[in-house]
Amino acid sequence: MAESIIQQKSFKFALEIINLYIKLQEQREYVLSKQLLRSGTSIGANVEEASGGQSRKDFLAKMYIAYKEARETKYWLRLLQQSKLVKIDLTNELIYADEIIRILSSIVKTTEKSLGRSTLDS
Repeated sequence: MAESIIQQKSFKFALEIINLYIKLQEQREYVLSKQLLRSGTSIGANVEEASGGQSRKDFLAKMYIAYKEARETKYWLRLLQQSKLVKIDLTNELIYADEIIRILSSIVKTTEKSLGRSTLDS
């Protein structure tokens, strides 16, 4: 079966986060970079788990975790950008994180609707 758009984008984003992590390490940023690496690569891992979910509820649970990890990743990116701990412009990564958050939010809302549930606010 072909990969979905969110699978492709979350995998590409994880690769970008890994490359960013390396750059952050080179600038001696060790604490926030590890948090960013963990959450940024977790998005795609949860999307992959969701794709192999045992049920629609399992799919929804994993996609919701991916959504939360994407929001956490955006938080770390914003913190790094605005704190000026490093000399790296993170604008593109923030834009990409927002795109992933929008896609995951849509997937979660659509799946919840099909199950007759709702956790995300509009």
